[in-house]
Amino acid sequence: MSTLRSNDDSWDIATSVGSTAVLVAAARAAETERADRLIDDPHAKLLVSGAGAGVWDAMFDPSVSARLAEVDPEVATIYAHMGNYQAVRTHFFDAFFAAAVAASIRQVVILASGLDSRAYRIEWPTGTDVFEIDQPKVLDYKAETLAEHGVQPSATLHHVPVDLRFDWPAALTAAGFDQSKPTAWLAEGLLMYLPSEAQDRLFENVTALSAPGSRIAAETAGKHADDRREEMRKRFERISKELGIDKVMDIQNLTYNDPDRTNLAEWLNRLGWHATELKSQDEMRRLGRWVDVPMAQDDDAFSTFVTAEKP
Repeated sequence: MSTLRSNDDSWDIATSVGSTAVLVAAARAAETERADRLIDDPHAKLLVSGAGAGVWDAMFDPSVSARLAEVDPEVATIYAHMGNYQAVRTHFFDAFFAAAVAASIRQVVILASGLDSRAYRIEWPTGTDVFEIDQPKVLDYKAETLAEHGVQPSATLHHVPVDLRFDWPAALTAAGFDQSKPTAWLAEGLLMYLPSEAQDRLFENVTALSAPGSRIAAETAGKHADDRREEMRKRFERISKELGIDKVMDIQNLTYNDPDRTNLAEWLNRLGWHATELKSQDEMRRLGRWVDVPMAQDDDAFSTFVTAEKP
């Protein structure tokens, strides 16, 4: 079980926020095996298999959905939604990078990269530099696991082993980042793990490091009523016990449900970017992956995909 976040906590691939990276990779692996897949991540299953047993194993068991529907149909619907959401999210940000390289951007920074395998699975143009920022143990696990299977990056990959709460701009520059070049930045699966003031500081730093023509893509943090969060926590815990699923994390303990969190698109526009936003539920509907979930009427409960360009 995970503990509550603190300002100086850290993790590897098996603990705290690191475990969520395995769960997301498992979702990508499961999506890759679908006949109607939206994404193709051939490396995701390798990264999951090396992480040991965990709740992510359920994503590869086709009987889990049926058993879950018998125990709690509402949670079964949420489970299906979560898998679809991860596929749509990955698909959206893959398209962001495709557009960025088409615009001749050759410098990429993935913030809190976790087990993101884009440096390996995307066919980057010659001369592309990809910088991955995350905890040292997370980056080491990914690089070592993929190397053991003969998987090599398709761009020039730079690891920046630093916590985003510390002086990551200095570490990024030391790793070879060129502030004079346009950059494509990604903050996927990150902002919900930051308090509001840390989110603001993050994008102030990104803005300071971004040359004209740079682009940003980010997933905002949805907002949930505390009583609803507690109800769902208890239900997931009960279901885990009934189905014999190893519950190794409580994601709600890892995130910051800040009701006063800054609207990211508005914040970026104030910083001089040209930002637009797209509701994730609208993108799920467009791609035929929407599932009606209990919180469907509450727009704030869903994340928004924000993209921006620095003129």
